[in-house]
Amino acid sequence: MLIFLAVLGAFLCAKARLAGAAIAFSLIAFLVLVATPLGQGIPDAAATFFSTLDGASTPVLNQPGGEQP
Repeated sequence: MLIFLAVLGAFLCAKARLAGAAIAFSLIAFLVLVATPLGQGIPDAAATFFSTLDGASTPVLNQPGGEQP
């Protein structure tokens, strides 16, 4: 219920063009979601995603000059 109310608050603030309040409500909703058993895997999933992205992009970014593999 708290997550729903925070998302609703973010929506209402966005409609009223209060960007700061909408961001605050969105962050509260995200933090409450991560605190639930369903959302506890989100930080690990994000870490795995960024680790995979880093592993895929590092060899390309470390090539000197314009050399092609």
